[in-house]
Amino acid sequence: MLFLALQINHNVKSVKESGNSDLDDFFVNLRLEIHNRLEITKFTDEIKNIDKYYTPEFLFNTIYSTFRNNKAEILMEWIPYSQFTNVKEIAKGGFGIIYQATWLDGSINNINNIEVHHVKSRKRRNNETVILKKFNNSQGISKYFLNELKSNQYCYQVKHHIVKTYGFTKDPKFGDYILVMQYASEGDLHNILREKFTEITWDKQKLAILWQISEGLETIHNSEFIHRDFHSGNILSNLSNGKRHQWQIGDLGLSQPVSAQSNNEIYGVIPYVAPEIFKGSAFSKESDIYCMGMIMWELTTGCKPFANVEHDIHLIYKILDGERPEITKDTPECYAKLMKRCWDSDPTKRPLITEIRKTFGKWFFKNKSIGIFKQAEIKRKELIKLKKLGFKFNGKTHPSAIYTSRSLKSFISSCSSIFSNSKDYNSIELEFDIDIKRYLRFKIFGPSLHNLNSNDLNTISSNILGTKRNIEELEINSYGNSGIY
Repeated sequence: MLFLALQINHNVKSVKESGNSDLDDFFVNLRLEIHNRLEITKFTDEIKNIDKYYTPEFLFNTIYSTFRNNKAEILMEWIPYSQFTNVKEIAKGGFGIIYQATWLDGSINNINNIEVHHVKSRKRRNNETVILKKFNNSQGISKYFLNELKSNQYCYQVKHHIVKTYGFTKDPKFGDYILVMQYASEGDLHNILREKFTEITWDKQKLAILWQISEGLETIHNSEFIHRDFHSGNILSNLSNGKRHQWQIGDLGLSQPVSAQSNNEIYGVIPYVAPEIFKGSAFSKESDIYCMGMIMWELTTGCKPFANVEHDIHLIYKILDGERPEITKDTPECYAKLMKRCWDSDPTKRPLITEIRKTFGKWFFKNKSIGIFKQAEIKRKELIKLKKLGFKFNGKTHPSAIYTSRSLKSFISSCSSIFSNSKDYNSIELEFDIDIKRYLRFKIFGPSLHNLNSNDLNTISSNILGTKRNIEELEINSYGNSGIY
């Protein structure tokens, strides 16, 4: 056993060097972690059964077989850039460029022996199509970024609907680091919705997609991580056995620039960002759930939320005031209720991901409420036939509707300035200050309008506070321009 431990320790230190000490340490420690999973609980039965007839050889074989069964595919590698051919740009994200490429050796398929550095002894998927995600200005890799890389690795070990990260390489010309990831042959959720919306039915495909997505997010949350940039562009699909869609969540924790030293800078796509983030709160599991609500809505329409308006501070104000995308007429009530709970302005009222996953599971696997979803499918087909539902009939996307992750710092600063100058302002969804409603009811309208309902008051309050906010915003801008209008 001592020989085995020494052998492992020697081999893991034989990994190829990336040129970055922090990254090299990450690779070495990853291999040590994988090969030090000799937890006593795994051998409890064997230890209890040991008697004078059992030999050290028996124990060695038991331990060896455990190591041998370690999943090689959870390893990350440093991959020489020369291994990639047919490199072509396919997209630009908020922090870099996405390429498609062919990896000559390919990823590890299985493991044939315990020696970690003997990569040639393993079967590989030769000439594998992969994704290269090149990060801008990433010549230096921060400790924070490595922590997020570890979160990606940790969640993949559970392997429920998480995109695989194979490792890293480096652009030899510019020195930028490149993430090597699993290729999603079918593309992202939004593009699939655009192309095949009429084929994605209520009673089958929609619920199957949402169940898989929720299981992926549950994996992330149960691992005590959050995504922070959860939207349809980060939900990817592969065909399983050439037939069934396998949905996976990508870009876990990698939405922030590589060189960031902390997570103080906030990045995201405005329609998918929870209202509390604009008020200065940190990203959380609850903010991921808000995104889940938007993704649920996107599946009902085939459109991205708020695609027909400019993504600016005015949209943020509307979101803070409780505005959400219009729910389609074919949406089942039970589905709409869950969706509205997910995008509730109060994060404490949003459901946990486990509840969401179980609900989708009941609807899909146990045929709970199946009649409701079949009726919804009939209604959906009617709306499509009338050209009232689907991407093609939703109008043009606004040229300033931005769906790549970007810095939200200026927007958050503007919101913070407004809130600091408006002590009695609260979102409609979180209820207005009681004094505002009392003022509206008794001071403005008088006793004769005492019977105004809550919705009327909320609408009037929203208009008054919106005007108040516009005036304050004008004052702030005038100060910023040294009093010049």
